[in-house]
Amino acid sequence: MHRTIFTTPGVNTALRAFSRGFLKLRGWKLDGSLPPGQPKCVLIAAPHTSNWDLPYTLMVAFALRLNIYWMGKQQIFRWPFGPVMRWLGGIAVNREQSSNLVAASAAALVAADGPVQLIVPPEGTRSKTRYWKTGFYWIAHTAQVPIVMAYMDYERKLSGLGPVFRPTGDVEADMREIKAYYAQFKGKNWRQFDHE
Repeated sequence: MHRTIFTTPGVNTALRAFSRGFLKLRGWKLDGSLPPGQPKCVLIAAPHTSNWDLPYTLMVAFALRLNIYWMGKQQIFRWPFGPVMRWLGGIAVNREQSSNLVAASAAALVAADGPVQLIVPPEGTRSKTRYWKTGFYWIAHTAQVPIVMAYMDYERKLSGLGPVFRPTGDVEADMREIKAYYAQFKGKNWRQFDHE
C-alpha cells in the first residue's frame, strides 16, 4: 500500500486535532472503534449519497485514528488531482474495465505491513441505486478479514464504526442482514439510498 496522509508523520497529528475540532464545532458525534486485535478490515462506507462524504470520512478517520484507503472512480485521479487523491488514501478503479479487483484488493490487504482499513462504498456511486455491489463482501471474505459497518448519518450528525460482521459465504443472506442494519441511517441526499 502506498504512503498516505494517514502515514505521514506530523501531518497526521495536526490533521487529527483539526478534524476533531471541526467535527465538534459542526455538532458531529463520533462513536465506535476498530475490533481489538484486528488491525486489518474492510469498512463499508454507507450511505454514500454526496461528494461531501469524502471530506467527512477523512476527518472521521483522523479523529478515530484509522489508517484508511478508499476506492474511487478513475476520473477523479486524473491530473492534476491524481497525486493528491492517492495521498488522501485513494485507489483508482476503472468501472468500465472488467478486472479482478477483488483478488487484487484482498492480496494487498493480506500483504500490507501494519494496520489497514479498506473503505468500499457498496453503492458504487453517489446516484440512486437499488442494488449494492458485493465487492466489499468478497474482498473481506477472500482476505479473511472482518467487515466493519461504518456509517455517516447526516440527519443526526452521527458517524462512526458499527458492529463487526464476518462473512459466512452466503452472500444473499449476509447482504440482507447488512442492509437491514443500514436502514437506520440517512445520508446527505437520503432519498438516493435504497436499503431494501
